[in-house]
Amino acid sequence: MLMKQNDLGPVVSSAHLAGGAFPEISEFEFGLTLANNAFQRWIVRAMATAGHPGLTALEVLVLHSVYHRERPKRLADLCLVLNIEDTHTVNYAIKKLARAGLVVEGRQGKEKTVSATEEGATACEKYREIRDALLLSAVGELGFEPEQITRLSTLLRLMSGQYDQAARAATTY
Repeated sequence: MLMKQNDLGPVVSSAHLAGGAFPEISEFEFGLTLANNAFQRWIVRAMATAGHPGLTALEVLVLHSVYHRERPKRLADLCLVLNIEDTHTVNYAIKKLARAGLVVEGRQGKEKTVSATEEGATACEKYREIRDALLLSAVGELGFEPEQITRLSTLLRLMSGQYDQAARAATTY
């Protein structure tokens, strides 16, 4: 007897979480977990290929955010954009990136800022070239329409808001 995926139920990592209402959310969470881990592994290895091994996923994300639009960034803005509550983790990433010569700390009035150095900008551009060659060309062959990716991105941002709200509720529960 040949079984179809639908006969087996949703693909989840925790059946006890899929047993209640809306089991598709458990399926979404499993996909999100796999995608998150694969994405973090990718950005670390891509940056290593770009000549900067030893950076964590957070440090790579902070570097790209600092380089974004080539303007100095405040710690609070980096945390907001990356949706990170623990500012000390971003602050530590900035310190490590500064020691590596990829960012430099500065000031705008009383505010501490961080900017990409020339070496940091070069690392980001090299990463982009590697991303274009190894990731985007392969993804392009999957046949996705740009609108599909945009809808998926919107869904992920909307779901992040739901998880943030649920986290706030859990804190006060």
